[in-house]
Amino acid sequence: MKTKPTPADVAAFIDAVENPVRRVDAQTVCAMLERVTGESPRMWGASIIGFGSYHYRYDSGHEGDMCRLGFSPRKAQLVLYVLSDTPEEAEKLARLGKHKTGKSCLYINKLADVDMAVLEEIARDALADMNTRYPPA
Repeated sequence: MKTKPTPADVAAFIDAVENPVRRVDAQTVCAMLERVTGESPRMWGASIIGFGSYHYRYDSGHEGDMCRLGFSPRKAQLVLYVLSDTPEEAEKLARLGKHKTGKSCLYINKLADVDMAVLEEIARDALADMNTRYPPA
């Protein structure tokens, strides 16, 4: 697996984000996820800022470690790894504001487009779901 924790400096990574709006948004999301998880941010691979970790094992036998919650301030959008596909999630996403979703990813152009309180609810729910499926050690 390519995405592993690295010793890279999270603050330096965020400071290097070219787009000033995306940089400030990344600082805001980083602080929010640190507050929600109670974990310090850590770089996972070259571009994901993750919080906490868990070990997974699929029925196929494939296994590995990944961050519990995370995000990446990509050039086109902020990508948040916070979706858990719970029944309550659709209602929260409907209240969030302008966004797109992928399998477990939430794509946001800029935080000004979304309701930050709803985004934090989504992150808290995702962490609770993660803690149920993969209890912390």
